[in-house]
Amino acid sequence: MPPAEPEGKERCTDVMENSFKDRFSSASPDYRRYRPAYPASLFRYLSSLTKDHDAAWDCATGNGQCAVALGDHYDRVYATDASSSQIHRAIRRKNVSYAVSEARASGLAEQSIDIVTVAQALHWFANEAFYREVSRVLKKTGVIAAWAYGLPVISPQIDALVRELYSEITGGFWEPEIRHIDSDYHDLPFPFREIAAPPFSILARWTFEELKGYLGTWSAVAAMKSAGRGDPLNAVLPDLVKAWGAPPSKKNVLWSLVLRIGRPDR
Repeated sequence: MPPAEPEGKERCTDVMENSFKDRFSSASPDYRRYRPAYPASLFRYLSSLTKDHDAAWDCATGNGQCAVALGDHYDRVYATDASSSQIHRAIRRKNVSYAVSEARASGLAEQSIDIVTVAQALHWFANEAFYREVSRVLKKTGVIAAWAYGLPVISPQIDALVRELYSEITGGFWEPEIRHIDSDYHDLPFPFREIAAPPFSILARWTFEELKGYLGTWSAVAAMKSAGRGDPLNAVLPDLVKAWGAPPSKKNVLWSLVLRIGRPDR
């Protein structure tokens, strides 16, 4: 039986009002434009782990970049996010269906999904309710894969300024869940039979404006602005411009991925 379509906004309104904290809707256009793309090699590897390639669920899809990449390997992709703004602006693809839904209530049929993916989001909802939903929808031969990335690596001088922005300038405005990325997801509960994964990384070739746009998508930057503290980027911008060099120069920007993969324990 094919998976049931996620029922969308009407289905999960009460749940969202009670527990979902929308951190990214205000920046969703920039989120789509400036967040780095995951490597194609990651999705080739993940697809090699599943016996079937009928259906995937990309949970907390954000701008849909992961869902669209999964569409190269799975017949149907169900992409959900609790943010209606993110879903509205997500990248469209013929075999990708989008719905507004919380992580713990996908609306998908039992044992209908070959792979569940969570990109840069598991730290927000790694709880018993979500893991029950994953176990419910995954086939016996399915897998769950969750990954995240921390600060980029560009050059010693630029990296130091980015760390200053992260730790000192915006440090008090990061939510506590971010610590899980800092610890490479090692302290997150993950009740599945784990699969050791090879290393993966993201490599982009960016202009300074792209780096600036990416830094502007940080949730702590938005939180400082909302608190009336101004734009924290201004504190490091002159030094970042100087360290980057004259436009339109481009630089390699590297993020190492933290990846946890598992199979249902049944």
